[in-house]
Amino acid sequence: MRTRTLVSLALGLAVSACSFVPTYQRPAAPVAEQFPGARPGPAGNPPVPASEIGWRSFFADESLASLIELGLANNRDLRIAALSIERARATLQIQRAELLPVLNATAQHARQRVAGATTPSGTGYTTDYYQAGLASTAFEIDFFGRIRALSEASLAAYLATEEARRSVHIALVASIANAWLAVLADEALLQLARETLASREASAALVRVRVAGGVAPESELAQAQVLLETARVALAQLARSRALDENALALLVGSPLPEGLLGKAANRARPVFAEVPAGLPSDLLIRRPDVRGAEQSLIAANANIGAARAAFFPRIALTGTVGLASGELSGLVSSGARAWTLIPALSLPIFDGGRNQANLDSSLASREIAVAQYEKTIQIAFREVADSLTGAATLDDQLNALKAQVQAEESRLRLSDLRHRAGVSSSLEVLDAQRSLFAARQLLIQTGFAALQNQVTLYKTLGGGWKR
Repeated sequence: MRTRTLVSLALGLAVSACSFVPTYQRPAAPVAEQFPGARPGPAGNPPVPASEIGWRSFFADESLASLIELGLANNRDLRIAALSIERARATLQIQRAELLPVLNATAQHARQRVAGATTPSGTGYTTDYYQAGLASTAFEIDFFGRIRALSEASLAAYLATEEARRSVHIALVASIANAWLAVLADEALLQLARETLASREASAALVRVRVAGGVAPESELAQAQVLLETARVALAQLARSRALDENALALLVGSPLPEGLLGKAANRARPVFAEVPAGLPSDLLIRRPDVRGAEQSLIAANANIGAARAAFFPRIALTGTVGLASGELSGLVSSGARAWTLIPALSLPIFDGGRNQANLDSSLASREIAVAQYEKTIQIAFREVADSLTGAATLDDQLNALKAQVQAEESRLRLSDLRHRAGVSSSLEVLDAQRSLFAARQLLIQTGFAALQNQVTLYKTLGGGWKR
């Protein structure tokens, strides 16, 4: 009964221990309240934040969704992040176990020979000692909250690891989508280069006939040949870019790409993604996993201060056993064989060479570092969203201007061809118009896909891509 009372008292002290952990307060975000360049949202109900839009809803294309599924199943970075969570969970369980005593079943037999020279009678003898029971060694009563503070820090570290995995998840989804768009852009540019090469081969053949007939000078044939070889160079460069982008996509997916999947996607119309919410306040950045992870690291650093402060105070530890003891093995089952020991121990730091103070100073500095890292993470997140919003606005204007430029270049080529056929101008004017139109069409394709990639990036920077 006395043993149970002492154990209950020890557990009660551990549960009701005081804490030296500073009260946590989330630092104010060092950014503006609104994103620069954000378009006003629709009237009425506020738009759903990007973090609440699942990636399947945002990326409706079946080919892209299949690639993302493969990536989430096979990507090694995501696998490493998941295993890191398991390791952090185990570390948390180890730290939490420090709050409870460790009980071990023990059994021992001691046999001792006492020399006759050390006994009053001068006769030596042999003694036996048998013991069996339960033992707990050096269980620390967490009266000043040191172990609980360390447990709180381990919990925050575990949660930060979970947020890190979510960040990897979001980054992977966005990276696969952007790599897929890059391959589609390469395919569109390749198709344009093939059409341009065929057109320039026909033009060069026509100029060659005109030169042979004495109608056109040799310079026109040389210019046509230059444009023809330029198209061949562009075709080779684009073929290499497509192969490299396809390799990059395969690395992200983590497995060979399904046969025919990219070819099927390339023959479709330009993909359309869901509308990314606009006009949202910047405080929604706290939904981003990297921001939440940085905050959990700050909470862990804050908890470590409590553990460092508690180290200045006494540590109370209990060592005890309860069981049976006898000088004979058969005596263990007798009624008088019950035995117990309880050894409380108190240690108070008196001189440690400044170790405890240095540990506290280090913990305080670590918290300030964590605050700065948390603020920097928010600032980086704010800039990423602001850049994406700026890109969305300027890329739309650029696309509209490029479409008008392509139309103007097409009109210029048509008029130049009519003038050339009427004998008013030379073929050089037509060749120059072809070159300008090819460059404008290339830029239009590249800008169009850059706008799509910017949509993906905006969705990612607003915290979307975690939910399915």
